[in-house]
Amino acid sequence: MKSIEARDPSKATLRRAVAASAIGNATEWFDYGIYAYGVTYIAAALFPGEAAEATLFALATFAISFLIRPLGGLFWGPLGDRFGRKSVLALTIIMMAVATVCVGLIPTYEQIGFWAPLILIMLRMVQGFSTGGEYGGAATFMAEYAPDARRGFFGSFLEFGTLAGFSLGALLMLTFSLLLSQEAMHDWGWRLPFLVAGPLGLIGVYLRSKMEDTPVFRERQANRTDASPAKGGLNHLFAHHWRPLLIMSGLVIALNVVNYTLLSYMPTYLERRLGLTTQQSLIVPIIGMLFMMALLPFAGALSDRFGRKPLWWVSLVGLCLFVIPLYHLMATGLLGAIVGFAALGLLYAPQLATISATFPAMFPTSVRFAGFAIAYNVATSIFGGTAPAMNSWLIRLTGDTMFPAYYMIAACIIGMIALCFMKETAGQSLRDDDADRSNEEGRRGRTTPMTASETLSSSPHADTAPTTLRGAPPQLRPW
Repeated sequence: MKSIEARDPSKATLRRAVAASAIGNATEWFDYGIYAYGVTYIAAALFPGEAAEATLFALATFAISFLIRPLGGLFWGPLGDRFGRKSVLALTIIMMAVATVCVGLIPTYEQIGFWAPLILIMLRMVQGFSTGGEYGGAATFMAEYAPDARRGFFGSFLEFGTLAGFSLGALLMLTFSLLLSQEAMHDWGWRLPFLVAGPLGLIGVYLRSKMEDTPVFRERQANRTDASPAKGGLNHLFAHHWRPLLIMSGLVIALNVVNYTLLSYMPTYLERRLGLTTQQSLIVPIIGMLFMMALLPFAGALSDRFGRKPLWWVSLVGLCLFVIPLYHLMATGLLGAIVGFAALGLLYAPQLATISATFPAMFPTSVRFAGFAIAYNVATSIFGGTAPAMNSWLIRLTGDTMFPAYYMIAACIIGMIALCFMKETAGQSLRDDDADRSNEEGRRGRTTPMTASETLSSSPHADTAPTTLRGAPPQLRPW
């Protein structure tokens, strides 16, 4: 097959790629938002027992979908590396949207008994299976479309979609709870936000159907020959790229324990542990998330200029130092909760903004989708998605309402250990030869980042690239 080189996408194409990636992530987190913010209503409608026990069961059901995510990563990841990112993403967003709509149609426990929680568990498993491919695929899709020198900035909009979807779900649940009586919310009002996932999914399918697969993937496919040795597949991934799998898993533990403790568990924590009203417990995280959305593009752009690792160090160390004082501040009342949550969001934003710029660059094109999906979903399923249920259980066991803060500190310490071994990925080309070289250097123990000149000289586009790269990260010393 004739070797060809994919051209860099136009600005219009890049904007469409950003939208196509973000809409799927928004749909995924829209479901998390309405589930987390409506868990009290869901527990009362679909589970037996007293309010506290039913809420714990509902949170445990939330965690079940995360236990299935690694299976989704194992299934969708290799498919995405073999057949393309676009094909997988078209299927995952349909599965997510249909399952979310069906949650809003489940009969109550009084109507069908234990079939109600059982159906919910099955639908959450479908959501988890599809999400196992959705997030890794969307991050890879975004990263492979973005210019190397601005991957942090453009990648931050994937997480903008995360918070937008979560905020939309939360705002819908809050709006209906304000407009409807408590009786109406418990009877049927909680179902309405779930039905909105249908139109969101259709929009996502439409946007993705109008896109080609990523330039990096198309270039690799076009340059392959029948005689080329196969470098993809799970065996190759585990045999040759185990180091970035472990490093990324450690980072994801910190990332998602903080993520799900702040975003998913916080409404329940504020209402049941700190005594805020239902509406107040919904308003606090919404204000904080809107604040974080404004910060994400700036944090992404900073990572393009100074590197991903410095931003991660600031975030992890800052959370370890300030999470306990900020939790005490949130316990003082509504205003303290708003300020404390916003401050935690400020400290967390540097991690969140750089996910899709940092993690895909750890793997070459042939295993990028699978490597990201497996490492991300295994760590998330064990530590991230279980964080709400674990925090609730530990507080009930110990009576200490500060346990979420301790849990975040422990996770951030794990993240700092992993960060010591991560090489800098800012400015790194995602073309195969450069990514393979980077991982080989990582296995030999290189910890310093490539300079901008190294990145350009090794890129397939070196003959046309400028001799300097504005906004490239400076040479950083190992941390």
